[in-house]
Amino acid sequence: MTSIGGAEMVDWNLAVATATRLVRPGPEVTRDEARAIVAELRRHAKSSEEHVRAFTRMAPPGIAGGEYVAAEHDTPVLVVDRAGWVKANVAGFREVLRPLLDKMQERRSGPGGAMLGAVGGKVTGVELGMLLSFLASRVLGQYETFAPATRDLPAGSGGAGGGRLLLVAPNIVHVERELDVDPHDFRLWVCLHEETHRTQFTAVPWLRDHIEGEIQSFLSETEIDPGTLLERFREAAQSLTGNRPDDAEDGGRSLVELVQTPAQREILGRLTAVMSLLEGHADFVMDGVGPDVVASVAEIREKFQQRRAKGAGRLDQALRRLLGLDAKLRQYRDGERFVRAVVEDVGMDGFNRVWTSPNTLPTKAEIAKPADWVARVHRKTDS
Repeated sequence: MTSIGGAEMVDWNLAVATATRLVRPGPEVTRDEARAIVAELRRHAKSSEEHVRAFTRMAPPGIAGGEYVAAEHDTPVLVVDRAGWVKANVAGFREVLRPLLDKMQERRSGPGGAMLGAVGGKVTGVELGMLLSFLASRVLGQYETFAPATRDLPAGSGGAGGGRLLLVAPNIVHVERELDVDPHDFRLWVCLHEETHRTQFTAVPWLRDHIEGEIQSFLSETEIDPGTLLERFREAAQSLTGNRPDDAEDGGRSLVELVQTPAQREILGRLTAVMSLLEGHADFVMDGVGPDVVASVAEIREKFQQRRAKGAGRLDQALRRLLGLDAKLRQYRDGERFVRAVVEDVGMDGFNRVWTSPNTLPTKAEIAKPADWVARVHRKTDS
């Protein structure tokens, strides 16, 4: 645990306790309904594997001709409630942020370090917990790329690290009711998106290490004192209670944008491009598979897009900007546009050259201009 002057910089246990106390419980369901929903999500996650692999023509190593050769390439599926999502993510956050916290530890003698040491990790833990409570009610599912070892997972999650699929049951039920769509179709539709992410990382063995390397490079370049980081967490937490002034400085820039150095801007550009690719590819696949297996896919997509565009209230929108979630919404749109354009131009096999190596990933500029990626990658490999 990283500490300053003997005090924890982040009280992770308090962050979990705060988030689980503040997060709303989700829609009301009976015990039998909850069991049925969990069982259905697990079935859909399993059935999505075949649909996604057939459509994308991607399969993890050890799978040939549609048959498993080595079961060790499987990754677990974990259906959780909102509190479970918090617990599942905190251990991963601790590992990813460790280099940044270690770097901040070295600066403990400065004024920012003294401030954070005085305030203590408990304040930071509470404020991080508030942010996690916000996110825990909005995530439908995720492929947790940096899942920790088994000992850090919630009971019954399985797996030994290296990735797992999380499905947040109450959030899925909440959205399907809000949109007034067929719940069985919607659950399968969500599973198709998340299964695509699992396929991306299991079928492309170098992808996880590449992204982790980029993230660690980004964090190692961070030039921010502990006091400033604490203030950014406080601003985000204040947004939850409506206490952040409308005329606050920074013009609503996100936490990520506020800590950038020139080197980080280059790294962030590459990360933005690869995340746009992954999210857009998942959207493209869920809609491509959808017509064959999800009868009401057109209705679901239309209503879901309207929900994304509209967002929630003013407070929700302010916090989304601060956390950079608006940028994530653009990644879905821009990435899907890139994938669709490339597939239309060179077909699915031609698009799949994107997974050859880090050098064939699109740049941020190529996400906006798919023809430039086609010209670069296909001219190079075909010549």
